[in-house]
Amino acid sequence: METFDIVKLASYRENNRIEAKAAKGGLPRSMWETYSAFANTYGGVILLGVKEREDGTFAPIGLTPVEAEHLRQDFWNTVSNRSKVSAVLPIESEVEVLEADGGIVLAIHVPRAPRDERPVYINNDLFGGTYRRRGEGDYRCTRQEISAMLRDQGAETMDSKVLDDLTVADFNTDTVRAYRNRFRAVRQGSSWTDLDDERFLRAVGAAMVSREDGKLHPTFGGLLMFGNDYDIVRECPHYFLDYQETLDPTIRWTDRVHSGDGMWSGNLFDFFFRVNRKLAESLKTPFKLDGIFRVDDTPMHKAVREALANCLFNADYHGVRGVVVRRTPDKLVFENPGDIRTGIEQMRLGGVSDPRNGLVMKMFSLIDVGERAGTGVPDVFATWANAGLPEPQIEENFGEADRTILTLMLEADAKPDNNEQISDDYEQINSSNEQITDNNEQLNGLNEQITERQRIVLRFVEKSPRATYDDMARAVGVSSATVRRDAEILIGRGLLKRVGSRKAGQWEVQRGEES
Repeated sequence: METFDIVKLASYRENNRIEAKAAKGGLPRSMWETYSAFANTYGGVILLGVKEREDGTFAPIGLTPVEAEHLRQDFWNTVSNRSKVSAVLPIESEVEVLEADGGIVLAIHVPRAPRDERPVYINNDLFGGTYRRRGEGDYRCTRQEISAMLRDQGAETMDSKVLDDLTVADFNTDTVRAYRNRFRAVRQGSSWTDLDDERFLRAVGAAMVSREDGKLHPTFGGLLMFGNDYDIVRECPHYFLDYQETLDPTIRWTDRVHSGDGMWSGNLFDFFFRVNRKLAESLKTPFKLDGIFRVDDTPMHKAVREALANCLFNADYHGVRGVVVRRTPDKLVFENPGDIRTGIEQMRLGGVSDPRNGLVMKMFSLIDVGERAGTGVPDVFATWANAGLPEPQIEENFGEADRTILTLMLEADAKPDNNEQISDDYEQINSSNEQITDNNEQLNGLNEQITERQRIVLRFVEKSPRATYDDMARAVGVSSATVRRDAEILIGRGLLKRVGSRKAGQWEVQRGEES
């Protein structure tokens, strides 16, 4: 969110980064839910002394300087109480007493909490007092979400765990051999190339000596990299790798590669190189392979390789739904379980490397796959911009199944695919991967006054009338700001109507005026 400007108060609306509360009688209890929600999501600004009108605009309620100062002192006294709030995040300069036409406004800037302090919870109740922000409201986190945040707290990445019940003999020998061949090719002269397998695996981080029995055992990262699917699933029951290729809309999948089918190891190393070859085919440039890498490696091939590697480095393999890579004629989509540890803005900016699976990242980097300086994603953006393609889209979906989604469009004039499944936060609207069909003949009769994306918005809100702008943005594959503008256009054309308040209301498609 841009820096809050009191002069522009009337132009703001409640969203996932701003919340208005009248607070005329003191600090409202609900503001602490918002404090937790902002801290556990993207951060935001809580405005005290501001009411939300029926049309969603903001207006000061007329706080006096004395009332504002009382709220400020009450805030600091309460936020410093560990039985009320688990973490103090704002600093003095982030709590502002501002003058507006109509009264004083207190602006409390709540930053996104560092991952070692998440989850931020209230009332000394971890599982009942942890919240996240979705759209214009705060929702209580599930145990699964809280467990995911707790897993991310540690200084060591989750793949550094030593698995005492396995030995390096449980690794897939073909995978180890293939990795060593790749290592030998790119690290010529390394003293590690002459080590036996056990010492080599220890050198790259795939195995460590256990403190329990003093013997060499696989690390979790080593198991992910070199293990067999059946052993990995014992450690992570929801582990799943899935490549889905849909180049013909009449066929569910024109190609598919997934772990657990018994046809290959199911580990990260083999998945990466199998899928990388297939993704290279989607790029409209001639190519020649030397083993697995292009001889005339282009920036786009490197960017796609980086996107795939980044997806595997940052996946929460204890989370649900697994890694999914999708290829269609006009785009590539990379989905991994888990949120972005550094946040979307920092991921886009680059410069900070904080992988969820540091050992996996190290092992790939030793064979020249993946960046270790936090520049991978910015390089993808730069490559796509240089190619004149639409800017890549990064999304985070929070909820029962936290997910990070990176979408790379392959055509400069690519439009949203209305044959693709439209999904809300967690469950697909159209089950069994069936194509979206238009059940509303009047929507098919829309003239050229609206875009195809706006048609998809109409279809989506007809199925989900209580959808937030964030829900709509995820369904369509654009930003919340873009979908908000689309909704305003549709309302202006008389095709869409908002009934009720901004928080408790719902959308209505105006069928009688769609021609």
